[in-house]
Amino acid sequence: MKRWQKYGLNQEEYTAIQEQMGREPNELELALFGVMWSEHCCYKHTRHLLKDLPSQGPLVVQGPGENAGVIDAGDGIGVAFKIESHNHPSAVDPFQGAATGVGGIVRDVVSMGARPFALLNSLRLGTLDTQRNRWLLRGIVQGVASYGNCLEVPTPAGEIYFDSCYDNNPLVNAMCIGLVPLESMKKGTAAGPGNRVLAAGAPTGREGIAGAAFASAELAAETSPDISEMQVGDPLAGKALMEASLQLASLSDVVGIQDMGAAGLTSSSCEMAFRGGCGIELELSQVPTKEEGITPLELLLSESQERMLVVVKPNGVKKVQEIFRSHGLEAAEIGEVTEGKDLVLLWQGKEVGRIPAAALADGVPLSNPQKKMPKPNPVDPSWQNLAQPEYDQALLQLLANPNISSRASLWSQFAQVGDCIQGPGASAAVLRLPGTNKGIAAAVDCNSTYCALNPREGTKRAVAEAARNVACTGARPVAVTNCLNFPSPEVPEQYWALKESIQGMAEACRALQTPVVSGNVSLYNEGGGVAINPTPVISMVGLLEDVEKACTIAPEPGQILVLLGAIQPLPGGSQYILTTGSIDGPVPAVDLELEAALCRVLPDAITSGVVRAAHDVSEGGIATTLAEMALAGGSGMKIILPENVRPDFWLFSESPGVVVVALEEAGLPALKAMAIKEGVPTMTLGKVGGSEFIIGDIIHLPLPSLAEAWTGELPQVFSHE
Repeated sequence: MKRWQKYGLNQEEYTAIQEQMGREPNELELALFGVMWSEHCCYKHTRHLLKDLPSQGPLVVQGPGENAGVIDAGDGIGVAFKIESHNHPSAVDPFQGAATGVGGIVRDVVSMGARPFALLNSLRLGTLDTQRNRWLLRGIVQGVASYGNCLEVPTPAGEIYFDSCYDNNPLVNAMCIGLVPLESMKKGTAAGPGNRVLAAGAPTGREGIAGAAFASAELAAETSPDISEMQVGDPLAGKALMEASLQLASLSDVVGIQDMGAAGLTSSSCEMAFRGGCGIELELSQVPTKEEGITPLELLLSESQERMLVVVKPNGVKKVQEIFRSHGLEAAEIGEVTEGKDLVLLWQGKEVGRIPAAALADGVPLSNPQKKMPKPNPVDPSWQNLAQPEYDQALLQLLANPNISSRASLWSQFAQVGDCIQGPGASAAVLRLPGTNKGIAAAVDCNSTYCALNPREGTKRAVAEAARNVACTGARPVAVTNCLNFPSPEVPEQYWALKESIQGMAEACRALQTPVVSGNVSLYNEGGGVAINPTPVISMVGLLEDVEKACTIAPEPGQILVLLGAIQPLPGGSQYILTTGSIDGPVPAVDLELEAALCRVLPDAITSGVVRAAHDVSEGGIATTLAEMALAGGSGMKIILPENVRPDFWLFSESPGVVVVALEEAGLPALKAMAIKEGVPTMTLGKVGGSEFIIGDIIHLPLPSLAEAWTGELPQVFSHE
């Protein structure tokens, strides 16, 4: 084995290291390149592709490249947000993997000077018919809840899906939203020769030393770390670190702050130096440790949790240390900013490494492997000849489907504190901006089945659904963060899917005028020879002028129900056709012009008081949308079926660009006028009232039957039955 191969580097990368350093690297330096040039840290397969994403807009204060994106919410307040993955650790230790994922994304937002305001999550697991997947689900949810609850940050929204492709590789994507006065926003930048570098927070141990490399390879027994080497979160220390770090935001002597996340001290120091165009010198023997005998390399690569790297002007060091001490934490002076552009590493005064910061942080040769469009699967025409179902049972079966049923047993584990106006079960989370009537709405979405069928169209669908969910609250969608969960880019068909997905996201975000301000890429998500479906998770953030006018999904008796958009009676990819064992059949197309129009009509109609309830059509089709609205409002409804359509394909098609709204009948002319102006089709569906759920002459169910089915099997999973 060549010396560079044991650090996961290839010949081209080793040659690039020699050229950028002007010499042979020593073993410590080579190990640092190995971790910083891993896929998890450097995005060498995607950095050039991500440049296609729109990232600028009138409300964008900080786009990609910092610890979190920031938009301007008005009145001098910034909204900082980002989503990241912690997939492989959660497969090994679901509780700690998920908990440390939450802790890490919270620190990214805190490092911008933003107080965490809300947590969201997107989870993917294998089917619930195995004990292991049930164990994973319980551990992941408990880990997410434990850390977030201890921080006293609400979790008002999220999503979860189950599919056999995730049996060996669950996905845990955690998002944090924070608020920051724009005048005191911080960045992860080092500057000013002579300024001091402090390691703040918990001491450093040997946890997670292989973390970045582990996250950059297929999940397999030979690459999995021993559970004793996993990162271990301490939410009490995380809370103390959060409060101490937030006190730094108002200090002018604090130049920059960054979480010690993947690759720990190495990544935080070289990235801060690179952003600031300066150098940093570190005396590693001054780093506080949990135990004796930790080597310089272990100190540099440790992923011990609850740590920040802080750059402070000399006069501010004592004040910063006092702040951390008051929270029971240490802020040790371990180095200084230098005039050069190297990361200089000392051990007890002796130089053990010197690397150009730009080489570590940005010097990796970009990888552009072969792309190959897979041969399209021939569509089995037998979908047209499917026997029509017994409709009552078909709807009840869909409502009980784990991908549709109630998540109440999951949500109940999350604390709902703070300024939450609408929490789990709404179209999107709605939170009041403190001291104002303004608010933000946020939703996270992705249906990987459609992404597997067509990565570009499936990703456009995910962006559109996230925007539609935000618009259903009355908010205006304004910006996106994303987490691209994909298998190996070294497989030509899988790299093609990755590129297609990014281009689909770019197209949709441009059409909806929602720039991408932050994000994360997680590749090599596969295990046991099974690759996950492409899963580009999209989180959309929107702004409301008045949270008191926020719209729910619950209609009231006497209101009429109107369809905005038009259902395409095509079953391909739907949960309904999946029950037949197939995903074949034509898939409803995404119309981005219609989606953009809906995102204009809905906020206007809701803010004006015309629309009183709104819920978009997604998994399970309009039949499940209407059933969920009936259950939320506690009232039945009677719906008229359109003529000349096959009922099951119309009721259960998962057509994008469709929303059901409830309103008083007197408001119908105003709604139609708004819809006509934007070119949005409308159709009156029926009326709310009674105690039975009726669709035409084919579905006739009492509400308790819907409620019983919609309970699903998650309560049994969480009760360990």
